Amino acid sequence: MITSRDLKVATLAAIAILCALTLGGQTPILHSTVFNWNSLVEKPTPQGSIRSVFRGPTATLNQLEMHVTTLNPGQASHPPHKHPSEEVIIIREGAVETLSGGKWIKAGPGSILFEASNEVHTTKNTGTVPATYTVISFETDKTPKAEAAP
Repeated sequence: MITSRDLKVATLAAIAILCALTLGGQTPILHSTVFNWNSLVEKPTPQGSIRSVFRGPTATLNQLEMHVTTLNPGQASHPPHKHPSEEVIIIREGAVETLSGGKWIKAGPGSILFEASNEVHTTKNTGTVPATYTVISFETDKTPKAEAAP
């Protein structure tokens, strides 16, 4: 015979299992931390190199991603493109031009670029030495869904 105690234990066990299944599939949120420059792995690319810093949700953002790109002279990060996420780019060193609002604009160390959601953009190194910059990309509940590839 099933007692009321058995029903309570079964209900609590079911709730615990559902909570574990729900929380088990979630990526943990990013908390305050320090990323040491010397610990970031530099990966060569055809254009220069990239150092991935982090990618994941925070307490207020669905996704926050940061990486550091180094472009060799004459190289572009990628062909002009657009995506739903927004980006802030901080130029650390070198001379670049960015396609912003349909115009090419020069930028140097300390310059900050903002790439709005779904606006065409790219960055190219116009100098004679490598150009390095930090990219901070973010998505919120208001970020449009990605368009399907043709």
